[in-house]
Amino acid sequence: MRDLADALGIEAASLYNHISSKEEILQEICFRMADEFFSAIEPIVESARESREKLRAATEAHLAVIAANADASAVFLHEWRHMGEPFLSDFKLMRRRYEQMFRKIIEEGIAKKVFREVDPVLVTRTLLSATNWTYESHKSHGAAGKLSASEIGELVATILIEGIITR
Repeated sequence: MRDLADALGIEAASLYNHISSKEEILQEICFRMADEFFSAIEPIVESARESREKLRAATEAHLAVIAANADASAVFLHEWRHMGEPFLSDFKLMRRRYEQMFRKIIEEGIAKKVFREVDPVLVTRTLLSATNWTYESHKSHGAAGKLSASEIGELVATILIEGIITR
């Protein structure tokens, strides 16, 4: 809180005139980021695109949200566990719903024989785990060194999706 107050140029005690606790800041960051993730992929999931293209677009949209919000993404991805109830339960429900959106795409692709017979839960969690580290690159290397956020999204999506495509 002291660091935040220093960055704002105010006394730490003055922060509590605007917020009630550190947890309120955590809740605000986590739920705002969740809204951004949902806004980015909901239209893709509901689109008429082919499953392979949907999964690529959803993966790239997920990565774009992370790239645009590297610091908030770090909080969102790691600190959510420190929320108290009922916010923690609400947040867990949102996380499950978000994962279900990716699973829906994968299950559609399996049903249409675009994707191999794979465990949709495992693929979804692998895909999200493999993409969620990218906030570190954006924070420390400015879009992972020489690659732009969209280039990272395209590369990661290609690596992950090509592994489940039927041949």
